[in-house]
Amino acid sequence: MREHAIATLVHDLGKLLLPGHFKIATAESCTGGMLACAIVSDIDASSILERAFVVYSVDAKCEMLGLERDRVEECGGVAKDVAIAMARSALQKSGADLAVAITGFAGPREGNEEVGLIHIATAYAQGVCHKALHLGDIGRKAACEQAVAAALEMMIEVSHAFFAARTSA
Repeated sequence: MREHAIATLVHDLGKLLLPGHFKIATAESCTGGMLACAIVSDIDASSILERAFVVYSVDAKCEMLGLERDRVEECGGVAKDVAIAMARSALQKSGADLAVAITGFAGPREGNEEVGLIHIATAYAQGVCHKALHLGDIGRKAACEQAVAAALEMMIEVSHAFFAARTSA
């Protein structure tokens, strides 16, 4: 994924959320803050970011977001329910209108994990959305960039479905 494509997605998200003064929160594990960095790099869209949680370790997920340690340790922090819990917690702890979470195995392989498995979840007052990516062993940087792009695309979809309708009502 090229940086230009991510920058374009950030700009598009900003155009959707800025008019309604909507705020977002991020909870990132494998991407280590790349999504938040992309958002704050856009001078116009940066004001949509309320808060960013970088929760790379099991301890960080449990301490900062209040996730259940047994479950996070059981799956290595990478599972659909963990991503959803991360997004819900980021939403609740931030007071944002929309939260997104990214967790996954970007590589290299350790044990029996699926390299390139990324879970992305969004949470907002009306519900949650989840998407799993199975990218394969494409390299850490490429996996993280694709995860960031997919997270931005999910937020744009949710914004079109809900937030944009609220600003025009």
